[in-house]
Amino acid sequence: MEVFDNIFAINHRCSSFFLGLLLLLASALSLADAKSHYHDFVIQATPLKRLCKTQNSITVNGMFPGPTLEVNNGDTLVVNVVNKARYNVTIHWHGVRQMRTGWADGPEFVTQCPIRPGGSYTYRFTIQGQEGTLWWHAHSSWLRATVYGALIIHPKEGSSYPFSKQPKRETAILLGEWWNADPIDVVREATRTGGAPNSSDAYTINGQPGDLYNCSSQDTVIVPIDSGETNLLRVVNSALNQPLFFTVANHKLTVVGADASYVKPFTTSVLMLGPGQTTDVLISGDQNPSRYYMAARAYQSAQNAPFDNTTTTAILEYKSSPCAAKNCSSNKPIMPPLPTFNDTATVTAFTSSFKSTGKTFVPTDIDESLFFTVGLGLNPCPPNFNKSSQCQGPNGTRFTASMNNVSFVLPSNFSLLQAHHQRIQGVFTTDFPANPPRKFDYTGNVSRSLFTPVPGTKLYRLKYGSRVQIVLQDTSIVTSENHPIHLHGYDFYIIAQGFGNYNPRTDPSKFNLVDPPLRNTVAVPVNGWAVIRFVADNPGVWLMHCHLDVHITWGLATAFLVENGVGELQSIESPPEDLPLC
Repeated sequence: MEVFDNIFAINHRCSSFFLGLLLLLASALSLADAKSHYHDFVIQATPLKRLCKTQNSITVNGMFPGPTLEVNNGDTLVVNVVNKARYNVTIHWHGVRQMRTGWADGPEFVTQCPIRPGGSYTYRFTIQGQEGTLWWHAHSSWLRATVYGALIIHPKEGSSYPFSKQPKRETAILLGEWWNADPIDVVREATRTGGAPNSSDAYTINGQPGDLYNCSSQDTVIVPIDSGETNLLRVVNSALNQPLFFTVANHKLTVVGADASYVKPFTTSVLMLGPGQTTDVLISGDQNPSRYYMAARAYQSAQNAPFDNTTTTAILEYKSSPCAAKNCSSNKPIMPPLPTFNDTATVTAFTSSFKSTGKTFVPTDIDESLFFTVGLGLNPCPPNFNKSSQCQGPNGTRFTASMNNVSFVLPSNFSLLQAHHQRIQGVFTTDFPANPPRKFDYTGNVSRSLFTPVPGTKLYRLKYGSRVQIVLQDTSIVTSENHPIHLHGYDFYIIAQGFGNYNPRTDPSKFNLVDPPLRNTVAVPVNGWAVIRFVADNPGVWLMHCHLDVHITWGLATAFLVENGVGELQSIESPPEDLPLC
């Protein structure tokens, strides 16, 4: 028996050796196919005319939206950002996993100090195991209102999309918001008054408001299609503060991907995207050759809250249409119906249709079971404030927001990642609560005593490799609302969503552990909850926040400190030499 054991041990060692060799060879071949892409981003003020008015807006390379970056799965991006604007700036690569490269993630005072006017910083990172549509945007104050662009990740060289029909052409559709003012002035005024910021003056598709706004029809975006074609639309909600419906007149949309993950295809007539989310859809040229409006308008779930109730349009134009060869301004495109602004039933039907395709790796045994409330709040007017001018929230208060009753405060002298890496004391604590400090009827009539959160820079510590479940619970404090919650550095599985208060006894029966969608941003339902799971396999400091920028401004955020694991491959890389200083 001992002889057989020895033979088995030798064979096992040989098998392990050859398996390791094969994996090393496969990795080398994969690296041989991968490319590095180099880009220069110049942040600068650029005159832009929209809605009959010209104003200096902050852009990248004078473009609005900014440059579309295209890579293949496995490629490396090297982007040198030079700040020639008058504001501090950082760039976030929204949805990129940033495995061990947290220094390149971009949120101001979280993973880096800002790039000061006149300064520069080079972001370097590799995109691994992701395919589809992501995007990049400024992550400093409200600069992302105009500083954003698409990040398209194609399959590896020699591979094709896992679709039954390969698209003939691809078009990025970036939905945005436009103010007839400097967005920095808008948020600064709201911070001064303590009230809600002014709503946007228009929505945009690829930077243009479209035919339904003044002085805009000449520059309405035209998206070409031809009869018999199947094309891929990569839709991104780049809006600052507004979930949006999107539809195309007379055309069905087949959803095939979201947040750079493939999904089981399903057909719909309307999309809903929260800010930060992306959706890839196939559209077929199966209608009469003509012109059809693409349209987007607000999904507004918060009651009695002001919002921009306008509609942006682009035109889907058949190349064989008589209008394609000449100016057909008199030939009005066909307008699609859009859901009413508060149509939560349509939103629920759409979001519940997402299912992952292929093999999933949903954690089943959970190490960290967390429960985070998300919502607004009100601070009383400080004694030294002018109540009429500085406390313009409800009943002479100031708006705030929180997770688990902690209103997140960014540091100003160090980034959180720098403080963690250099063991600098006094910048943050790791006592963010795993559960709400007080249980209450989250979606019912909430006591006014719970309206005022505690400010703090509190992180939650996770061991490397821990399996995490988070219940994200909306609250009706001030008003309930659909919150797009984004987690930096990770994708996560959305295993369940529902309305009312999450019930830990009965709601786990609704968990989808077979084919839940893999996302980086989850739209927590108004007056409801969502449950997500992920494995903490990426060391660093990772922000989790509401992607309505007005809410992160008020403190609806926290961050995870994920410890290093064992060895170099489970540890964050050293900071780059040109990392900006505070």
